[in-house]
Amino acid sequence: MCYGFDAERPLERSLAQRGSTRRNVLRGAVATAAAGAVGAAGLAAAGPAAAHGKKPEKPSGRPLVPPGLISIQIYSLRSDLNGEPGFDATMREIAKIGYPRIEQAVGYFGRTAKELRRFYDRLGIRATSSHEGISADNTALDTKIANAKALGQSYINVPYLASDSADEWKRWADRMNHEAARAKKAGLKYGYHNHAHEFTTDLGRGRTPWSILTERLDRRLVHLEIDLYWAVTGGIESGDGLRDPEGFALDVIRSAPQKTLQYHVKDRHPETGDFADLGTGFIDFPRIFRAHSVQEYIVENDSPDVTPIQTAKVGYRYLRSSKCRR
Repeated sequence: MCYGFDAERPLERSLAQRGSTRRNVLRGAVATAAAGAVGAAGLAAAGPAAAHGKKPEKPSGRPLVPPGLISIQIYSLRSDLNGEPGFDATMREIAKIGYPRIEQAVGYFGRTAKELRRFYDRLGIRATSSHEGISADNTALDTKIANAKALGQSYINVPYLASDSADEWKRWADRMNHEAARAKKAGLKYGYHNHAHEFTTDLGRGRTPWSILTERLDRRLVHLEIDLYWAVTGGIESGDGLRDPEGFALDVIRSAPQKTLQYHVKDRHPETGDFADLGTGFIDFPRIFRAHSVQEYIVENDSPDVTPIQTAKVGYRYLRSSKCRR
């Protein structure tokens, strides 16, 4: 789920149409997921892994994720941003943890884009990316692009779309191509962020939202921001990645004409399938990172395991500690 959208609902609907449920598929996936946890644990941060009964291996070799490319989707922090300790204090803590980047989502908290840029500059962090819905018209698009430029962003990503209509997915793809062309002229990269229902929704004649998007989005203009939790989930719940969820995610990346430039990195609980802090679930992120590196690794947990700041600390430590095996 990203920025206020219910990603579970279209997934449940698509599974129900196929005579299945999320929980039924999860029961069949538990053995596979538990086996995957053994491989993932070796490169997890020692603290979170130990808390879940895993015996981590000592990492060796060069860092798998360059520290300067680590970011966090601030939707994960929304309860702290909107409540206590508040936006300013929470962002100061994010900077203190060591994050050099954030991905913008939940508004500007009473500031203009230029004012927010100055605040981030003082903290030593950059808003390099954002989640922005498809604009209602070109005036709204111009505003979106102007704000992204003022913040110093490199990327704008569409965070969520859901429909059972193939024609609507085609219209959305065409509109995204238009917006991406305008963004490119402004020096911005324009992307699409997946959930699981793009892989599980049957649009008829063997088509899924993902097949339509990857066929219709202009690869010269639109990149992919692959959410690894949702890609793994889509593989498990479609059945195509039940035995090898990470392999399914890599197939998604390799088979798409569009380039994958960003990752959302959030883990998956091996038994429930729920979100998990990095290194406490079963996803073998090092395997994916070794196979395909990107320009930005964005920590996310829609429902933090303990507190939003704990999720941020665990995620940053995990990505900093991940190493290539020799």
